[in-house]
Amino acid sequence: MSADFLDWPFFDDSHRDLADRLESWCAANLSDEEPADVDDACRNLVRKLGEAGWLRYCVPAAYGGIHDNLDVRSLALIRETLARHDGLADFAFAMQGLGSGTISLFGSDEQRRDYLPAVARGEKIAAFALSEPDAGSDVAALSTRFDVDREGINLKGTKTFISNGGIADFYVIFAREEGSVGSKGISAFILDRWAPGLDASERIHVIAPHPLATLRIDSYTSHAALLGERGRGFAQAMATLDVFRTTVGAAALGFARRALAEATKRAMARRLGAGTLADNPITQSKLAEMVLDVETSALLVYRAAWLRDVQGRRNSREAALAKLHATDSAQTVIDKAVQIFGGLGVTTGVAVERLYREIRALRIYEGASEVQKVVIARHHLSEFEG
Repeated sequence: MSADFLDWPFFDDSHRDLADRLESWCAANLSDEEPADVDDACRNLVRKLGEAGWLRYCVPAAYGGIHDNLDVRSLALIRETLARHDGLADFAFAMQGLGSGTISLFGSDEQRRDYLPAVARGEKIAAFALSEPDAGSDVAALSTRFDVDREGINLKGTKTFISNGGIADFYVIFAREEGSVGSKGISAFILDRWAPGLDASERIHVIAPHPLATLRIDSYTSHAALLGERGRGFAQAMATLDVFRTTVGAAALGFARRALAEATKRAMARRLGAGTLADNPITQSKLAEMVLDVETSALLVYRAAWLRDVQGRRNSREAALAKLHATDSAQTVIDKAVQIFGGLGVTTGVAVERLYREIRALRIYEGASEVQKVVIARHHLSEFEG
């Protein structure tokens, strides 16, 4: 697999070194076979990623991390590389970052000390609890409630499709203050897994197995659970997603690169008449389209990350472009890879069959493709009017 893209001006030598070290580690430590026990596999992956130091990229340097602030280019490179080798390893890494991201960005010093070093070491598993049965992409419509008295905070509601649900050591939960409407009045809270009234026993089973659960919350907790400024939860959630949305595109890029590599090897090896499948003009056309999608996704993903890291700009528009194109085009690339494999491509245990199931959720979580189009269009109209 060519790594020529690392010569692009989006990266510096530290990123090239990171990519090289991680590639060697993945080859030696990861398997792309689906585990019998996904919970146990995720726990082990978090532990291994922590012991190897990769989770240090998920938190700021002051709390055990590598960079002073979260470096989106590093996060994206890690997700792309992990996804290319093992989708579950990418999931384990990504949820450590997303689950603790709001603490990194907005937590008190005490909260950061309590959680982030353990996240970086792989000793605490993190979860980000935003989605609800009637509030997925429409965050402002969430109905989990809280009220405050002199002694503490009462949280009540339901969260669903929560990644790491059931195995997380703590959850960052978003709730609306009683009497508030719209995006106003939403706050973020940290609940440990043993908090009274927190139930993550209802598991959700999906086509690409990951730890996933519905949370039932009826919990009374201390004022110390409040994360950041009260009433600023919507902005905190959006800021966290701004950092990690680009990396969803990077994971999709990793899936697409793996599919392209598998399809190319298959086309070059599969006999067809006097030659191989790769000699067929139709196959060549498919491969060319796949290369185009991979290259354009990489440019969009790493431009969005560079804008955040180097330019210091809020990159909502660019992150939306990267996630939309990378996830949608990866679906297309993987579908073409399955077609090149023929019947073997839908056989359990074949890499492209697993990728076909893995990619689908990325077009939904952290803002569905349709939401990204709204974000892009609104930015475009605003700039055009200006």
